[in-house]
Amino acid sequence: MMDDIFDGTYKQKEGPRPPLRYVWRNIILMSLLHLGALFALTLIPSAKIETLAWTVLCFMVSALGITAGAHRLWSHRTYKATLPLRVFLTIANSMAFQNDIYEWARDHRVHHKFSETDADPHNAMRGFFFSHIGWLLVRKHPDVIEKGQKLDLSDLKADKVVMFQRRYYKPSVVLLCFTMPAVVPWYFWDESIIISFFIPVILRYATGLNTTWLVNSAAHMFGNRPYDQNINPRENPLVSLGAMGEGFHNYHHTFPYDYSTSEFGWRFNPTTAFIDLMCFLGLASDRKKVSKEVILARKMRTGDGSHKSG
Repeated sequence: MMDDIFDGTYKQKEGPRPPLRYVWRNIILMSLLHLGALFALTLIPSAKIETLAWTVLCFMVSALGITAGAHRLWSHRTYKATLPLRVFLTIANSMAFQNDIYEWARDHRVHHKFSETDADPHNAMRGFFFSHIGWLLVRKHPDVIEKGQKLDLSDLKADKVVMFQRRYYKPSVVLLCFTMPAVVPWYFWDESIIISFFIPVILRYATGLNTTWLVNSAAHMFGNRPYDQNINPRENPLVSLGAMGEGFHNYHHTFPYDYSTSEFGWRFNPTTAFIDLMCFLGLASDRKKVSKEVILARKMRTGDGSHKSG
């Protein structure tokens, strides 16, 4: 897999960028979502403990659909998954509602191949707000579309689970992101329908989006660069705490083929623990890992020296 390796030959076009074209539907929906999440916070004291536990469980499952699924499995092919695991991760991915696996993986490969350029969907050089959420509120830069169309996505097209989800993505999101998380607490332990909708659905969904977006924004701006000081992505443990291990971003952009996205195993990295468990159970295999010798050599050659201080 080479389409997630940075392409240093890309040259940005001269002259001003194309004018911003706002996507008002997204602006309105994202505004309503975050207002709903703020309202959900006021409902937490009134929620049953079972509902709060259910919300955390839904958050973790949906997060794995992004981290272990769309990211580490389908975007980077860092390990292999059996059909049952791929089905589970696809269900979890629809619960997360962050675009279908095909589109997520395509945009993420473009992000790695043309990081911090106009061909990067969430180019951090355009500021924190743009790389966090702003990129979803405007039309893509033409270079993002052009480069995305040139990627080899044959592996995704050959995966029947991925293409099945893509075909039925909208109904799967209605069922798995919005309906099922709300119905369970309302039906099984008589939680109020208002709390059942706003906490396990709206608050959980908004939190999941923002933890993912922090990888694009905060982890590209705040932290050290022990592996490669010549690239923007940083090591950000706080982001890893919220994003199930995805904040070791300087490492990840240096070694995108490593299934753990980190040299530290399970530390601040529940996704790595999950993949290891799946391998123990026989549902995953062929984890790709960078040797300690290669990591140390890279630190000495291109790192910022921060590894020496611990």
